[in-house]
Amino acid sequence: MVKIHPTAQVDPKAQLGENVEIGPFSTVKEDVIIGDQSVIGTGAVLDSGTRLGKNCQVGHYSVLGVPPQDLKYKNEKTYLEIGEGTIIREFSSLHRGTTYHYKTVIGKNCFIMTYVHVAHDCLIGDNVIIANAVNMGGHVEIDSFASVGGLTAIHQFIKIGQHSFVGGGLRVNKDIPPYIKVMGEPIRYGGTNSIGLERKGFSKEVILEIKRAYRIIFQSEHTMAEASEVIQKELKPFDEIKLIVEFIKRSDRGLLRG
Repeated sequence: MVKIHPTAQVDPKAQLGENVEIGPFSTVKEDVIIGDQSVIGTGAVLDSGTRLGKNCQVGHYSVLGVPPQDLKYKNEKTYLEIGEGTIIREFSSLHRGTTYHYKTVIGKNCFIMTYVHVAHDCLIGDNVIIANAVNMGGHVEIDSFASVGGLTAIHQFIKIGQHSFVGGGLRVNKDIPPYIKVMGEPIRYGGTNSIGLERKGFSKEVILEIKRAYRIIFQSEHTMAEASEVIQKELKPFDEIKLIVEFIKRSDRGLLRG
């Protein structure tokens, strides 16, 4: 049974799944889809084009799917898509896309903490953790299982690889490849995210090969193109090693410092 607080405003054209709860003073506009068992807190706004999966939680006074902060946007029909099981805490703002992607995407089982801003056309994978007051520009890509510490600012068009760990209070202006830790100002390579990888079940052999890959990338005099060739020739062809090489090839802003 759907539960809508008497003070909430829900457009009759919105689609609500089974056992959805809408809290006091919240607003759900037309062309919004909310999946089964999702809960919307007090004072939240779900604007047109928002797609919320099953078992999601939207914290008090968060704002989802409002128009992007992009002067090129001319009110085109775009979307915000959020996967099932994702938690969005209080006072966060997640904007819908522009005609670049036509959508902003948050994956499944993500944890978006308080005061986070996800800008237009960002693509966030599954099981990503974004800590308090992280602010990202448009077109940021964060791959699955990555974590970003609180108060970190992420420049537009940045890519962050899977299973990476970005520290808090940083300014991210370079791409961050997978499986590593990031620290310092300016940001720099802080070693392989070994503890995180062990907790996720990566074998010691794979972790060791990842460390070898990043020694070639960050502790040699090779260019990135040369480092990619050396990695492919000298290291074991694990999927994780192939992913590192692929990330280097698709990096547009260049990697952070070693």
